[in-house]
Amino acid sequence: MRAVTHGDVVSAARCLLTLPEAERARAMDRMLMQAHSADRYARRLGRAHPIWGRGTLSDVARTRRLSPEPGLEDRAYCSCLELVFARLTAWRARADQPEAQPMQRVWVGSSSSRLGAMGSPQSAQ
Repeated sequence: MRAVTHGDVVSAARCLLTLPEAERARAMDRMLMQAHSADRYARRLGRAHPIWGRGTLSDVARTRRLSPEPGLEDRAYCSCLELVFARLTAWRARADQPEAQPMQRVWVGSSSSRLGAMGSPQSAQ
């Protein structure tokens, strides 16, 4: 995923604000994965992903409905901002762990590596 800017955080929070509270964390995780995948796509092919853009969180958020940006006195918006920062922190912590990197390669790698990763240990015996 590309470097995260203030605009990325605001766009993601505005997107989350349109969702029921119970769906927000999962939606944020999905946006992070899509931004990461779009960045890998763009770096590999030299062009933006056709749906998720260039690999920024803002590009991904803007493929969804966004609420108008409320002021910081809006508790629900502040909660969405907190969620964006918390999920970004967790995402970066996982990315910094050595054991997470092979998993990311399997997740966004070639179709042949994904097919191999999908088999169960029992099927390889």
